[in-house]
Amino acid sequence: MKNMMEYEGYFGSVNYNDEDEVFYGKVEYIRSLISYEGHDVPSLKANFQEAVDDYLVICKDQGIEPEKPFKGSFNIRTGSDLHRQAAIAAQQRGMNLNKFIAEAIKEYLK
Repeated sequence: MKNMMEYEGYFGSVNYNDEDEVFYGKVEYIRSLISYEGHDVPSLKANFQEAVDDYLVICKDQGIEPEKPFKGSFNIRTGSDLHRQAAIAAQQRGMNLNKFIAEAIKEYLK
């Protein structure tokens, strides 16, 4: 995955600021803001992992369920025409709209 790191099911972005000569990023796909930085790739990676570990410890200490990326549901805005076409196509295939969209995404990602 380009410009991303993964650790414990969390994904972190990788960016570089040439002016400050620092790598930086944040944990993506969750609402909480978890950021990190490093002066080289190994320190960026270590700080990303430490940030995730710290987040999980804080959640545990506070009795909070940590946010997880990719819960399996998301909202999309298709416009009314595409929504209508998809709903009709799903019904014609004997599927609900959720299953139809999931199948379409799987096919597209092949």
